[in-house]
Amino acid sequence: MTSTIDRPIPLAVIIGAHGVGGEVRLKLFTDDVESLKAHKSFSGGTLTLKSLRPGNSIIARFAEIADRTAAERARGTELTVPRSALPQLEPGEYYHFDLIGLPAVSTEGEALGVCVAVENFGAGDVIEIERPDGKRFMVPMNARAVPEWDADRIVIDAAFAV
Repeated sequence: MTSTIDRPIPLAVIIGAHGVGGEVRLKLFTDDVESLKAHKSFSGGTLTLKSLRPGNSIIARFAEIADRTAAERARGTELTVPRSALPQLEPGEYYHFDLIGLPAVSTEGEALGVCVAVENFGAGDVIEIERPDGKRFMVPMNARAVPEWDADRIVIDAAFAV
């Protein structure tokens, strides 16, 4: 079993071929292309980044993808890095993927469900909690609504758990 700190984290996915020379188009799961440039090897060493350039879409070249046929076969391949390869966070910061899957409880100890998504509609992060019955609710990810979280659970102020 992979430890939490070493689990593979997807930073991008190959969405198609670009040209005939083996370049691929990427969909990023990060804020910008610079976070991808910080890594040279992806997916447990199976892909080695040779070049990366922004444009209408992000275009990458990998040592292991030599031509268009190989690039087309690579469609859907996630570019992952170990969790331990990501920058350390300051207190109070979190990666979205660290919250997803965590159980949520109220400040009164009631089991509320599981965090299934983290969204940002422009005014800050919002977590989505799915209750055991399948119904969902959203809570702003701020100190008032979520006074506490750690690697094991998210604590939601009972007033926000509607």
